[in-house]
Amino acid sequence: MLELKNISFTVDSEGAEKEIIRDLKLTVEDRKLVVITGPNGGGKSSLAKLIAGVEKPSEGRILLDGQDITDLSITERAQMGIAFAFQQPVRFKGIQVITLLRIAAGKQLSVSEACSYLSEVGLCARDYIHREVNASLSGGELKRIEIATVMARQSRLTVFDEPEAGIDLWSFQNLIRIFEAMRSNIRDSSMIIISHQERILNIADEIAVLTDGRIEQFGSRDEMLPKLIGTDAAQDACSRLK
Repeated sequence: MLELKNISFTVDSEGAEKEIIRDLKLTVEDRKLVVITGPNGGGKSSLAKLIAGVEKPSEGRILLDGQDITDLSITERAQMGIAFAFQQPVRFKGIQVITLLRIAAGKQLSVSEACSYLSEVGLCARDYIHREVNASLSGGELKRIEIATVMARQSRLTVFDEPEAGIDLWSFQNLIRIFEAMRSNIRDSSMIIISHQERILNIADEIAVLTDGRIEQFGSRDEMLPKLIGTDAAQDACSRLK
């Protein structure tokens, strides 16, 4: 279980402090898929980075299964089972896809095992397994490879920051299937997805609306969707996937 207790986060903006997250409280139970949505600039990506350890809160505490992880680094949190998928995946010049998958899994995956993860995300394993994770790959290819590494990691808690960004419509439809499979197959795992895509909201167990750095609304999918459909928070962005 993840608990965010009175989290605040401020940054320096042109010599003045700007508050991005304000006294935020949120609990993510085990085996839950929680979607955090809300208007642009509300603090969603900052919150994802705070959970992963990319950023540190100015105030408040973050607990995982009752253990205070507020001051732990992103590496230490990864060792505890937290995985983070960036909105813009990182390129690794000189590292092959199979090596990246083995690092993510924490073991010497066979070529067959590595290929199965690539196949899950719609990539022809033969064409990608020995490619470098560098500028020769498109944004959509990088996104699929990143998701494959997350699947290989088998994390306790996975945080996706706008996973639909930069991928085509077919990949997005496949992405929904992958999320559902991850929720079903990884025991006691939880997922947090930052998104305003209606189709991702539709597979959530719970939905939180983040506005101006605060959780404005939180509840089950059945409770929240009628309030959100047709609003900016739940706007379907299919036009950006065409």
